[in-house]
Amino acid sequence: MPWIKTIPYADATGKLKNLYDRVKGPDDNVDNIMMMHSLRPHSMEGHMAIYKYVLHHSGNTIPKWFLEVLGIWVSALNDCSYCVEHHFAGLKRLLADDARADAIRAAIETQNIDTAPLDDRQKLAMVYARQLTKDPGGIREEIVIRLRDAGYSDGEILEINQVSAYFSYANRTVLGLGCSTKGDILGLSPNKSDDPNDWKHS
Repeated sequence: MPWIKTIPYADATGKLKNLYDRVKGPDDNVDNIMMMHSLRPHSMEGHMAIYKYVLHHSGNTIPKWFLEVLGIWVSALNDCSYCVEHHFAGLKRLLADDARADAIRAAIETQNIDTAPLDDRQKLAMVYARQLTKDPGGIREEIVIRLRDAGYSDGEILEINQVSAYFSYANRTVLGLGCSTKGDILGLSPNKSDDPNDWKHS
């Protein structure tokens, strides 16, 4: 049970019901992380907007599966099993390579990114995400220069920054309010990346 009151889909009215209808998945399922916002629907609206734009937008050029890897990595660093489980299920669906996904997860769980089946620049992005998560005040321009020298454009560096920052926000929403995966359908996401206003989960 969450640590604060939440309003289930069946009891929602007005703006909350409209938002639930925008974000729901099969059988009117609303992810518990979204339900945590039910007493302040405007904060759910803000959360979904940034989530959709940061992770599920056609304007991104970094592959979505790797953005998911960064999200799982940040969530693991923050001890947020809710987001790890949800987004690992999404990663497996996107990669369609269970062995590789499992190897990535094993590297994340041991915090040994050198063993992950990723290329050097992807591992560097994970180094940046780790420092931004664990020591944001210690970030220096040097790491951004290293990302650029590795072949990331400045826009892609922004994508890495934003997905890393978003997951820390989501992790703190979950961990600070006692959100669990009970009743959730793992791995659903707003997949229509070409329509930023389509938040429906599938």
